[in-house]
Amino acid sequence: MNVTIYHNPACGTSRNTLALIRHAGIEPTAIDYLNNPPSADKLKAMIADAGLSVRQAIREKGTPYAELGLSDTSLTDEELIEAMIKTPILINRPFVVTPMGTRLCRPSEVVLDILPADAFTSAFVKEDGEAVLDPEGKRVD
Repeated sequence: MNVTIYHNPACGTSRNTLALIRHAGIEPTAIDYLNNPPSADKLKAMIADAGLSVRQAIREKGTPYAELGLSDTSLTDEELIEAMIKTPILINRPFVVTPMGTRLCRPSEVVLDILPADAFTSAFVKEDGEAVLDPEGKRVD
């Protein structure tokens, strides 16, 4: 299965998402989007495919969101996309693209929606100790 993750190795959610993909036996294409951001067209497509608005795909925490005045509701989607491409830390993460769909994987277990359920046969625990999959590979609720 061809899987791409727009990854930030400094982000725990992104690391957990990558680990879940690998736990499924899939070695994804990991794109360090901070150094290699998607094109504006690719970013727009991922946002639309994930069923999000552009504003839902912007990261505020730990970014220059406020300093850049991006909370201004008069800004167009095109202006917001331009800001995200120019300053990639503004792109919320991680986006994951698979043949089963595209998701912004926050929290990381959202990635389970776009990976084959039968790929998981054992437990998975996040970095912080939170159980995501039980010993049989089923989601923990």
